[in-house]
Amino acid sequence: MPVTSQLLRGLPRAKVIASSLLPCQHHQSQFGTIAHRPASRPPSNAWQRRQPSKYYQTSSALHSYILTPPQVNSILKANEYSFKVPEFDGKNVSSVMGFESNQLPANAPIEDRRSAATCLQTRGMLLGVFDGHAGCACAQALSERLFYYIAVSLLPHDTLCELEAAVEAGRALSPILQWHKHPNDYFSREAQTLYFNSLRTYWQELIDLTSPGEVPDTREALLNAFKRLDNDISLEAQVGDPNAYLHYWVLRVAFSGATACVAHIDGSDLFLANAGDARAVLGVQEEDGSFTAHTLSNDHSAQNEDEVARIRGEHPPSERKTVIRQDRLLGLLMPFRAFGDVKFKWSIELQKRVLESGPDQLHENEHTKFIPPNYHTPPYLTAEPEITYHKLRPQDRFMVIGSDGLWETLHRQEVIRIVGEYLTGVHQRQPLKVGGYKVTLGQMQGLLEERKARMSSAFEDQNSATHLMRHAVGNNEFGTVDHERLSKMLSLPEELARMYRDDITIIITQFNPVVIGAQSKEETS
Repeated sequence: MPVTSQLLRGLPRAKVIASSLLPCQHHQSQFGTIAHRPASRPPSNAWQRRQPSKYYQTSSALHSYILTPPQVNSILKANEYSFKVPEFDGKNVSSVMGFESNQLPANAPIEDRRSAATCLQTRGMLLGVFDGHAGCACAQALSERLFYYIAVSLLPHDTLCELEAAVEAGRALSPILQWHKHPNDYFSREAQTLYFNSLRTYWQELIDLTSPGEVPDTREALLNAFKRLDNDISLEAQVGDPNAYLHYWVLRVAFSGATACVAHIDGSDLFLANAGDARAVLGVQEEDGSFTAHTLSNDHSAQNEDEVARIRGEHPPSERKTVIRQDRLLGLLMPFRAFGDVKFKWSIELQKRVLESGPDQLHENEHTKFIPPNYHTPPYLTAEPEITYHKLRPQDRFMVIGSDGLWETLHRQEVIRIVGEYLTGVHQRQPLKVGGYKVTLGQMQGLLEERKARMSSAFEDQNSATHLMRHAVGNNEFGTVDHERLSKMLSLPEELARMYRDDITIIITQFNPVVIGAQSKEETS
């Protein structure tokens, strides 16, 4: 068995790659499998993220047919996934009980990706959401590669040496990750050798930089993994590949982009590495049983004053008015940190040289040929993550990681309330609230009937991420799901769906308060 497949053993088989060399071609839309189509939007909008309407309005675009509840459920549950941490002797000894995730596309194909894995040669679990833009290629690459870079960064010096010695001798290698993936979350089989060679070069350099007996720091490991993978994405695109498909693929990865929000959980130690505008929020249960939101990450966007100051400080005063325009980097890109996006990192000369030597398919893509305006002192963009640490407590009951498509539709406190009430069932015992709105008797009757239906059907959802997604798409002004609105949003044609919402990806991780409480007592005793 080749060394590459030994190390990456256990990965799901890749879906068949079309002979047309178009990556990311098979994904689930609301109405089944769809084929990738080259983008045809004008270059000036290539990196401009859609600004969603704050409230879903019933316009003529929404006057499509009404889906039945079973049809709605089929769409919402198409990409749901759940994982429960195995028990030993009837007990769960992990601080993580399990997780549930889901995805709902708006783009065709969906540009979001998700990953979850258990580290096998060190401790801990990794969970991540990757939000792509200008295509799905970069997010796809991150979903396959970033966790390997993190896992290798966490390996002690001696284990790295053993790994390299095994490769040199052609011996079998033990896997370093156990993946927990939905069948739709495929791997690009054709790129595995390229990915392995880059990863091996990285661990060889780590061997040279570390000393025997040295154990890596988690914060440094996350930081190094993010920066190194982004560097490798850039380098692979510059070097190219003799294989026509791989040459085209590495360029697609580099010229598209993706944000990343990744959690590493080891016992009661929670590290969160974020680059971009995906977000992680902790659900904390108070003494009265209610839930409050504790934000673990900061959005890297124009709404973050520290980010704005950082970017302006990295460029000359003459660019102060142009480096951020209309709340976008160079007037184009909404997230201020991202992988790939070499259009915002490479010099103009390097971009032209790489494109001139690239395949014809890339020349036909207007996005790659377009140079951002006022492009004077690159790089303007970084994939360096902001890393936060949180010591888990028994009252920290769950964590929600979501792409910005979720947070654009629901406030973080509302997200935590919906998930907390779903997991505990306290929604059934609370009095009906309508906020400060004037409600007619007919509306009140409808709200009461809807709540009664929720109680009798146990919300229809067996997956907390699906339940949250139902609210994100179908919530009305009273904080309850309006089936008619939900149906209309899910029945929008592909060309209209992106105008009303973004791709939504959610991972909800449940913590074990008993295990976390016991660990806290051990540490304080």
